[in-house]
Amino acid sequence: MTQLQLPIAAHGTVSAPAGEAAKADGIARAAANTPPDWATACRAAIELMARRGEPFQAADLIAEGLVDEPDSPARWGAAFMAAAKAGVIEHAGVVASRRATVHRSLCRQWVGTAAYRTAAA
Repeated sequence: MTQLQLPIAAHGTVSAPAGEAAKADGIARAAANTPPDWATACRAAIELMARRGEPFQAADLIAEGLVDEPDSPARWGAAFMAAAKAGVIEHAGVVASRRATVHRSLCRQWVGTAAYRTAAA
């Protein structure tokens, strides 16, 4: 069996700007629909982990009992991106997730920014 190979990408299927726009739209929709109590608890959990200065991921927040799984996994991206935009955390690599619900798929790892750790001290 052979695979069909097209000599060019179909229009609109490969576009970094379109991908970034779709990501931003998805994050905005997730943030707008996140229950406020979960958002507040998650933000506090991210800030606590950020102050430690050690790399962490969403699974760590759950494992430490700081926040429960959200009603939708899209909530994680919105929470971490908001904290990153606020200067609380920064990207610290990609690792296998420890959350069983995502079957060890790759996820971002985060660390508190030096500026946030200094300000929070």
